Amino acid sequence: MIIGVGIDVVDVARFIATLERTPRLREKLFTPEERDLPANSLAARFAAKEAIAKALGAPGDLQWHDATIHRTVGGPAEVELRGTVLARAEALGVRAWHVSISHDAGIASAMVVAEG
Repeated sequence: MIIGVGIDVVDVARFIATLERTPRLREKLFTPEERDLPANSLAARFAAKEAIAKALGAPGDLQWHDATIHRTVGGPAEVELRGTVLARAEALGVRAWHVSISHDAGIASAMVVAEG
């Protein structure tokens, strides 16, 4: 059963400019293993986190660093949840995530399906 679907699109240049203006934002949005990724990958992960929040009904209490988007070789991205995001997913009965992220021509996008 599909519990939620989320999609998000990010302008990479604008996103990176925001990170440069507010350096502490990188720590707020990303886990330590994500923080040093290239600009396109950071923007795509941010889009994925936004899409996850939307799939969970966009509650205002989610912490961005409570989700990590892992890259896998030859397969789809994987989601690791903890804290606020994990609690919301468990409350809704989410048992599996389907994630697709992409970046091209200055745009990063993500599509997420939360399955129960």
